[in-house]
Amino acid sequence: MSEQTPGGTQSPIAAAIVTQGGKVLLVKRRVKEGSLSWQFPAGEVEAGESAGEAAVREAHEETGLSVKESSVIGERVHPKTGRTMIYVACDVVSGEASVVDDEELVEFAWSERDQLAEYVPYGFYGPVQEHLDTVLST
Repeated sequence: MSEQTPGGTQSPIAAAIVTQGGKVLLVKRRVKEGSLSWQFPAGEVEAGESAGEAAVREAHEETGLSVKESSVIGERVHPKTGRTMIYVACDVVSGEASVVDDEELVEFAWSERDQLAEYVPYGFYGPVQEHLDTVLST
């Protein structure tokens, strides 16, 4: 369910950009239209939560991974959804990724930099791509 903020606008979406071992975590989400889409673990920022806290919570709820926020990469209004997106770099603390929320997700993948276009052919928001180019090349 979509939460409304006091001003009547929708809560922002926090996306967890989880990297480990030269790979980034992607999840294949069931979207409302019934099609499937590869994305980052993400969800609405709840009342009293920071974007970083929401990203950490969503990564855990969706994949079972315990992660910690390292930095906010950027924020924008998503061109397709019109929702405010906040992208948060996260590092794995513990656990193995799996599909925990099987109502929202059908699978997950750890993608190397040169495989990203196979999962997300339309590319990423500039600051996220720059972050991935840096982190996944080391």
